Amino acid sequence: MMWQQFTPELYHFAAALLFTALSMTRRVDNRRDYWVALSLAGGGLIVCLAAVRAEGLLFLNTYKVDLFAQLFKVLLSMGLFLVVALCSELNGVARRWHSEFYLLLFTCTLAMMLLVSSVHLISIYVSLELSSYSLYVLVALRRDAAMGTQAALRYFLIGIFSSAIMLFGLALLYAATGLTYLSDLVQVLPGVIDQPLVLVAVVLTLGGFFFKLALFPFHFWAPDVYVGAPNQLAAFIATASKVAAVAVLLRVVAATGGQETLLVDSLAALAIISMTVGNLAALVQKDFKRLLAYSSIAQAGYVLIGILCMSPEGADAAIFYALALLLMKFTCFLAVVKIAADGGNPSLDALAGLHRRSPLLALALMMAVFALAGIPPTIGFTAKLLVFSAAMHKGYLVLVLIAMFNVVISLYYYLLIVKAAYLTEPAVETPAPVLSLSARALTTALIIAIVVVGFYPNPLIVMARQASSSLF
Repeated sequence: MMWQQFTPELYHFAAALLFTALSMTRRVDNRRDYWVALSLAGGGLIVCLAAVRAEGLLFLNTYKVDLFAQLFKVLLSMGLFLVVALCSELNGVARRWHSEFYLLLFTCTLAMMLLVSSVHLISIYVSLELSSYSLYVLVALRRDAAMGTQAALRYFLIGIFSSAIMLFGLALLYAATGLTYLSDLVQVLPGVIDQPLVLVAVVLTLGGFFFKLALFPFHFWAPDVYVGAPNQLAAFIATASKVAAVAVLLRVVAATGGQETLLVDSLAALAIISMTVGNLAALVQKDFKRLLAYSSIAQAGYVLIGILCMSPEGADAAIFYALALLLMKFTCFLAVVKIAADGGNPSLDALAGLHRRSPLLALALMMAVFALAGIPPTIGFTAKLLVFSAAMHKGYLVLVLIAMFNVVISLYYYLLIVKAAYLTEPAVETPAPVLSLSARALTTALIIAIVVVGFYPNPLIVMARQASSSLF
């Protein structure tokens, strides 16, 4: 029955193989590629939902299938489906590379699914590298070759630097404990985490996951990659990639037992710096995608607060925050894709008059921005409330106060977005973004989800609590 527990991974592997075959055909048919990708992504979401209750240990106990992993696979498949839905007009990628674009999207999603279930140090590292290298190539596929190549090169250089740090940390961890399974490490690490060698090993190991989450000091790639990547890919990096990073950080940090004060203090310092750097840098941005990149860095600091609590409440909050980020960031990038239909990078000035040109899109953008700012009754407010409550229960009052101060700072640039969309008139008349019937339905669904989940989060909180129960 092993194959049934591995169904989501096998499905996405088969989808990647199909696009490998399509990429080898001489005939270029972008509409065919889009509908095939959308159908496969929708099927993948259904498969992941059907397998959400699967459990088991596979491949010599290096791969754990449990509710925690399966829930994150649902989020990953949801992120893939939403991003593919934006690719009906994939103008940011040359026509001849569309098949390869979808191939690498499915491959990256597969790698992140492997990552969230991996419970062995080597399988974690290999899965992380597979997802990262897929993204490096995807960034380079931008139609503007100079911009895409430059962003991909920066992404690659910072990625291999963080990968080397992580690999060194893994080597130190193995040298100090002689263990490679997380199930074994969770028994040993709490008793030896106060040793300098072990503490350094854990911090260095976490560096690779900080890179995926765009957390300080591995955040430098984010602004350039968001700007240099095709808009749909930037949406994928801002959503699905962050979901996978939250999952693996929760698994690894939970294995330390949460007893080492110095480790918690180190993570708290990184959270504070990430929030502050991200929010302060976002204040002066004029490029919409670059502003969203710095916003992602700040959001990474908030979600780290839930992770560093190393408690069931903190894990529940981090899981819920991952879902919130998926919805909030995707909605923002939906606006980016529709406003810049030619595949370019929109500035804040491009939002001028959006409420008149496309009222539904302007409303969706406003709700997403309010959610990112933590304004009630949105899903973002509930996510921040859960994270801050978990931190308060652990006694991290100063950390919560600093985080709330950063929330106040972020209100300025989030309100600038709303001002541009609702109060600023364009200098020259620009055409209205084109929203098909399906795009309108998707936009409406996102608005409803952002508000309804904020009002009534209990079912998702219960699901997150059940998923995180295996961690502690």
